[in-house]
Amino acid sequence: MKRPTIGVLTWREGKRFAEPAYFRRLLRAGQELGSTVFLFSPKDVLAQGKQVRGFILDANGNWQARMFDRPDAVFDRYRYTPTQAFKDYVAFRRTSNFLYANNRLANKWRVHEVLYRDERMHRWLPETFLYNRANFVKMLGRHSFLYVKPLNGTGGRNILCIEKTDQGYRLLGRDRQRSKISTVVKQVDAVLRYVDRWTRAEKYIVQQGLRLQLVPKRAVDMRLLIQKDGNGDWRVTGHGMRVGGERSATSNLHGGGKAMPVQEFLRPRFGDARTVEIVRDCEQLANQTAESLENHFGRMVEFGLDIGIDVNGRAWLIEVNPKPAREVFREMGAVQQYKQAISRPIEYAMYLARTKGQEEKEKKYAKLASKR
Repeated sequence: MKRPTIGVLTWREGKRFAEPAYFRRLLRAGQELGSTVFLFSPKDVLAQGKQVRGFILDANGNWQARMFDRPDAVFDRYRYTPTQAFKDYVAFRRTSNFLYANNRLANKWRVHEVLYRDERMHRWLPETFLYNRANFVKMLGRHSFLYVKPLNGTGGRNILCIEKTDQGYRLLGRDRQRSKISTVVKQVDAVLRYVDRWTRAEKYIVQQGLRLQLVPKRAVDMRLLIQKDGNGDWRVTGHGMRVGGERSATSNLHGGGKAMPVQEFLRPRFGDARTVEIVRDCEQLANQTAESLENHFGRMVEFGLDIGIDVNGRAWLIEVNPKPAREVFREMGAVQQYKQAISRPIEYAMYLARTKGQEEKEKKYAKLASKR
């Protein structure tokens, strides 16, 4: 049987790639699973998509280019950046006809709109609006705690938290370089001016803030990874709690956060029985989110969900990432989950290539039979 080839679509400049350490592990996982995995960028597709310049690792672990025929399936890992290269990628995705394991997801506001249409999702969704001054003033009147987030982007960049306090309004955030921002202003007008400046360069959402300080003065949330397996079924690969740095607006690991096992974190705060209920609810949330988004956007392979658990143990969906990191498992020392988190997208791409190939064969035989 032919060894399947899986292409991984990503940003490339020379032999520099967006996620080199992760991609090295992904290529090795593909080898162990019996497939050939290579990296490529939109500019590497030649001869109307019939040939691709792909990058693999040589015997010394260095990146090496070689020509491949059209891949059997493609796993898209091209992540958002505010660049011309990303615009070129978007144009490429619109016109290329590879067999993709995952479609593109829309921005945070569009995702919220799609999820909100599904009534089963309502109990997990914080109140969210597209940012404008009128919506912000309305939300500031309703909630003592708000988040202002860019429509695109990941890693906690450009997120601003606004909290009413006895001293006025505390503003915490991280700018484009992930540098911490912290200030207190007295008057609402000053808050409005500050947030207007913060949101000037791009579009934002304003979202109900949640009391997630299960650890005093630290943002805490759960990162849950749900992925398709080698049979095409959604499975929760695992989850971990992320505890942010002191007075940080987010819990992101590359922003100074720490990871720990969910049960170990929740049990001392909620007890055994309630912890089981909370975890079950979070997993139900993940499966429902995956189903709702896939029904609208088409075939997907994985989602990283940021789930807030408030002081009463209620789960809230903070954010959905269609191209998530999986370092939470490595940070916790969960070796098996980390390995599975890397291999599952390749397993699903192989399944997709196999089943699509079988479908095409059956169509071909049916066509021949009809001519007899």
